[in-house]
This record gives sequence, C-alpha cells and structure tokens, in this order.
Amino acid sequence: MTEDSRYEAVCSRDARFDGEFFFAVSTTGIYCRPSCPATTPRRHNVRFFATAAAAQGAGFRACRRCRPDAVPGSAEWNARADVVGRAMRLIGDGVVDRDGVAGLAARLGYSARQVQRQLNAELGAGPVALARAQRAHTARILLQTTELRAADIAFAAGFASVRQFNDTIREIYALTPTGLRAARTRVRSASGAGAGIPLRLAFRGPFAGAELFDDLADRAVPGVEEVTGERGARTFRRTLRLPHGPGIAEVGEHRAGSAGGTGGTGAAGGWLECRLHLAELRDLTTAAQRMRRLFDLDADPWAVDERLRGAPALAPLVAARPGLRSPGAADPHELAVRAVLGRQVTLGAGRRLGAALVRVYGEPLPAASGGLTHLFPRAEDLADASLEELTLPGPRRLTLRALGAALAEGTVVLDPGADRDRAEKELLRVPGIGPWTAGYIRMRALGDPDVLLEGDTAVRAGARRAGVSLEDSQAWRPWRSYAMHHLWRAA
Repeated sequence: MTEDSRYEAVCSRDARFDGEFFFAVSTTGIYCRPSCPATTPRRHNVRFFATAAAAQGAGFRACRRCRPDAVPGSAEWNARADVVGRAMRLIGDGVVDRDGVAGLAARLGYSARQVQRQLNAELGAGPVALARAQRAHTARILLQTTELRAADIAFAAGFASVRQFNDTIREIYALTPTGLRAARTRVRSASGAGAGIPLRLAFRGPFAGAELFDDLADRAVPGVEEVTGERGARTFRRTLRLPHGPGIAEVGEHRAGSAGGTGGTGAAGGWLECRLHLAELRDLTTAAQRMRRLFDLDADPWAVDERLRGAPALAPLVAARPGLRSPGAADPHELAVRAVLGRQVTLGAGRRLGAALVRVYGEPLPAASGGLTHLFPRAEDLADASLEELTLPGPRRLTLRALGAALAEGTVVLDPGADRDRAEKELLRVPGIGPWTAGYIRMRALGDPDVLLEGDTAVRAGARRAGVSLEDSQAWRPWRSYAMHHLWRAA
C-alpha cells in the first residue's frame, strides 16, 4: 500500500487493515487503528507506522477510544518466512522477555546487531521496543481484568522493575496504572488469578467458527482437550505446557462484538471469548499467542478469499464458507507427535491412540479440570519410551521415538521462528516420516499458509468433486493451505 491508499483506508474506517498498519496524528500525539471512529484527521497531520511499537517509539500514545493495541496481529508475519517474519513470531511468543535479544538472535541464526538492524530498517522498531509494546498490552489486560496488585502485574507482564512498568504505562497510555485500572469500562473483571483471566481474542473479517470447532472436536485428544456444549455455543478447552508452568485455556465458539468498532460480527470481524487459568501469570502472553495460532486469528480472510475466488472452480467453495481458517497448533511438538500417531488411521483411532499415549506418558495436572487431566508428553519422554502400551506397528513406534529424540536434541526445530524449509528437510530425515506428514506438520505446527498436500486422498477427492484442477494451484499462492481446507470440506 502507498501512504495515500492507507489514508483512504483511514477515511473509510476500514477494519480490514486493523493490525496491518497504524496511523498517528501529529497534532494530538495519539496513534490509532485504521477503523478508529474518531474524527478523521487532515492528511498532512497523519503519519503511518508498521507496528504499534514504532508509533510508541516516535512519541505517540495509544488512543483510548479504539485501543490500537487490541487489534489482531498482521497476517504478514505468518506468511513471511524471512528473518523479520520469524522474529515477529518469536517475539509474540515471549522469547525476548525470557531469553533477551541474544536468545532471539541465537534462534534466528543471526547476530544481535543484524537482527536489530533488520527490524529497525523494516518496522521502525527493534526487538526490545517490540517486546516492550507487548508487555504494555499484557499489563493493561491484567490491570483491567484482575484485582492483582500493580507490583505483581509488573513482573507478570515481564517488566524488570515496578518503576519501568509505571514509566511505560504512563508513556503509552498517558495514565498511571491506577488510572488505567479505573478506566476499565465494559471489561469483565475476574475476582483473581483463581478465576482465570478473561481475554478477547480479536480477529478480522468473516470467521467460519462452526467449521473450526468441528475440526477441533473431531481431533480432540481426551485428557488434553475437550469440547463441551451444543453446536453454536461450544467451548473448547485444553491444557497448555508453558515456560513457567501448566495452564488451561477455554475458548468459546460464540463470537461477539466488532474488532473494527462498527458494531457487527460479520465482515468487520469480532473476537472470541477466552479464559486462561495459569500457574504463573508470566505465561499470559505466551498462552494467548498460542491460542491465537491454534485458531488462526491473525489471518487476513479478505486477502485469502479474494485470491481463491479468482479460481472459478474454487469460488463456490469460498462463497459457501467465507473466512475458513487453517488451524495451527498450541504446541508444535505435540502436533508433530499426533501427526505421526494419526497417519493412515481414522480420526477416531487417532484420538484413541492419543488418549492412550497421554494416559501412560503424559504429566498429570495438579488437579483435574473437567475432562482435562494431563499435559501432553514431552518429546524427551518419548525418545526412550517403549510405547508397548500403544497398539502400533513396530515401525511406527520407531518413528515416534526417533521424532522425540530429534525434537529433544534440537535436530528438528518447530518453534514459531523456525526456518520452515529447513524444518521440513530435517523432518524428512526422521525414519518413517514422509512428504505428507512433513507437509502437514509444516502447515499446522509452523503455521505455513502455503502448503498443498497434492498426494492426499481427500484433497484429490475434493478436487474431483469440485471440478478443481490441482495443476492450477500455483495461482492460489500464498494461500494454498486454505484452498486445501476447502477441498477437504468438499470431500
């Protein structure tokens, strides 16, 4: 986009671009999302930024009306496989807060100076500023949804000191922490950490929620996941293995509100209600990001659907399910193991195998919650396991042990910033993992939006039924993963 086209989006309050860029007004010192309902500023008073951190670094504070820090993330970071895209995914997962810039650079395979230079050149903000903006957002959520003391919130959000926390909140929101807490209008408050932390997981555009919850229900592994309630009002619940302790996430199927501030839940977007129960509040950012990846909430359905509608045979499938998502993974290692378990068996058989694996090798929760009883087994726990309790052929057991060893040793890296091409090559070196399994793991565990498993039986069946030629699939890039989900549905 040019700056003029960005200004046109601001003038029309176009929610499609919320999170894709931010604009700031020099006369007010405030930055906003494109759909902000406030009076449109004059063009010569407007500046544009790729990230909220860049706007904050330029001295602008967040708008209290449109809350620009609460928008979905840019879909660009999921699609891009370069160092900037990989860095943004890792920062979102909280790597800078846990391991510093040096830890981020080590995971990317670059020096800290190179990472700093590339992020500053392209985004106008370095890794520290990007992480700081994320910490401020986490702190705002805790201030407005819990009764925790401000000092506890400061360290839970990742700040090094209470003074740093106070200074950052004043700078970004032009309020003290006490003032920000007092301004929590229309935000549900939890009675404390024991009641969980309520979140709104924002998304843009149409959202095919029923299909997504169907997929999650069909694949839910007992003990680790469950889906409760009736269709249309279901709740997905699962355990999470987080850096500082276990957690449980609950996400409701019913979507609400409008992410764009226009009052609807259709084209403008909206949010899913989520509640996190965490052993350590420091894991809030990581847990929220992992649920966003699982539900593919940072997708740009307008861009996806527009591209896929360009194929005449795909157009009816897209029209039938606008906003169809490509689910990711809450735990990439878990997804890889489950992909091997479920290969060449029915969904029901895959769930039973997963339940048996969890029952024998999973880590019990301190206290069961409904049907949730365990954390999924660690990769290192499977590397030396006999797996005799599972009704699997010998070669499949060897594959599971080899995959567990490769993940534990770091030969195969599946974190959010992993090099997707390299990860796929290393997966193919694991005995028993073929192109289908490696591609499926790449799509879900690494969030690649451009995977098409052309040899998949269901994909071919769906293509025949819809009259789609897979030879034309290059025209669907970079959204072939979404096309594949449409074909699976058609089958």
